[in-house]
Amino acid sequence: MIAVIKQGVTDNQIENLIAWLETQKVHVHISKGEYNTVLGLVGDTTNVDMELLQNLEIVENVMRISEPFKNANRKFHPDNTIVDVSGVKIGDGHFAVIAGPCSVESHDQILEVAGAVKQSGATLLRGGAFKPRTSPYDFQGLQADGLELLKEAKKVTGMPIVTEIMNANHLPLFEDVDLIQVGARNMQNFELLKELGRTKKPILLKRGLANTLKELLMSAEYIMAGGNEQIILCERGVRTFETYTRNTLDLSAVPMLKELSHLPVVVDPSHASGISRLVKPMALAAAAAGADGLMIEVHNNPAKALCDGAQSLTPAQFDDVMRGVTRVREALEL
Repeated sequence: MIAVIKQGVTDNQIENLIAWLETQKVHVHISKGEYNTVLGLVGDTTNVDMELLQNLEIVENVMRISEPFKNANRKFHPDNTIVDVSGVKIGDGHFAVIAGPCSVESHDQILEVAGAVKQSGATLLRGGAFKPRTSPYDFQGLQADGLELLKEAKKVTGMPIVTEIMNANHLPLFEDVDLIQVGARNMQNFELLKELGRTKKPILLKRGLANTLKELLMSAEYIMAGGNEQIILCERGVRTFETYTRNTLDLSAVPMLKELSHLPVVVDPSHASGISRLVKPMALAAAAAGADGLMIEVHNNPAKALCDGAQSLTPAQFDDVMRGVTRVREALEL
């Protein structure tokens, strides 16, 4: 249930209303927009007298929400959320590009790639330290050592760092990570999501390999229910019957998620296609679809990459993609 408050109502009046609503054993989420204040009621709202609430002098409108995701719902929060990642804003017109290697492999590799992507216009540096791999014999990442190398690259370039968490027990190691990524395989690791809800760090939440948009938003809800509302949704392709590409990029997810939710949406064309030559057209299409950002894998020598070399761009290819994305976004603004 949501209650839209009339314009000109004082903070004291709103606080009194919230105090009364909380006596009805519901949690109240406050969203103050440019024109309206919206109170979202989370929990068992059956005890709340909807007619009484509607007739209050300060209330403009009351409606029930059927979707199970409440905090992530645009009805709860009509204005777009802007997530601030150590000074880099994402959402509501703020476009960000996350770039870097699939895995942190060495000191020289991560610093070379970091410098190159920054020069081309990337705003955040990605790099896997803990790697979930299908085969137990594949490279699993440098783990804690990889995090240290990422932090060094951050110190040299000034770029905020993004890396994936695999286990809630690793959270102490992520103190200096600016944006914590929840990978596709962990999208429904609910115990991990609950722990991330207790943190104050922004979260990049990737859609699962075969999950619906509703399931993605319910995973975001797990984090938001814990008090952390700094979430960026990521469309990275889903598994279908198609075999020519690694996954099928669902670009319709971008406008649909924006219709359903106020959270920013970025697109990962690298994992979506699994083929480096498809990254540019998919990145351009994502920008045209209204994505708030991109996440692209870049390696200084893809042929020798220890992870996902086939989908990784060279720095020169990434620079070309960035020029194309800039032109698309400029065209959209005309």
